[in-house]
Amino acid sequence: MRIVVIDGMGGGIGAQLVARLKEQLPAETEILALGATSTATERMLRAGAARGASGENAVRVTAPSADVIIAPIGAVIPNSMLGEITPAMAEAVMAAPAVKLLVPVVQPHFVVLGLEPRPLAALIDQAVALVRERLRPTV
Repeated sequence: MRIVVIDGMGGGIGAQLVARLKEQLPAETEILALGATSTATERMLRAGAARGASGENAVRVTAPSADVIIAPIGAVIPNSMLGEITPAMAEAVMAAPAVKLLVPVVQPHFVVLGLEPRPLAALIDQAVALVRERLRPTV
């Protein structure tokens, strides 16, 4: 299974996701880090991602090959993360056939209705649990 973690800005959320995935998933699970910036990619690589790349083209080329994409919700909103997410990046993520697990991180310019605020650690736990479910063989 190929899991792509996308993050921008400082890469803190992506690094936390990568670290938790790495500790809870089988070693053969491929975790790739795609950063909107090189700083974000670097942090995810330090957290344990197998490989990583930065920028619009990396997202456009790699997203279609993912089985699961995990990212802050801003990764699918053009011009979010202070403009780091280009329209082409957001489109590539949404067009990818992968299951998308979007972490509803609060952004000052939009509100996701119907969601109760939860600690980031709880959201990361939920994302990892959903990936683990997808890894279980169906009988």
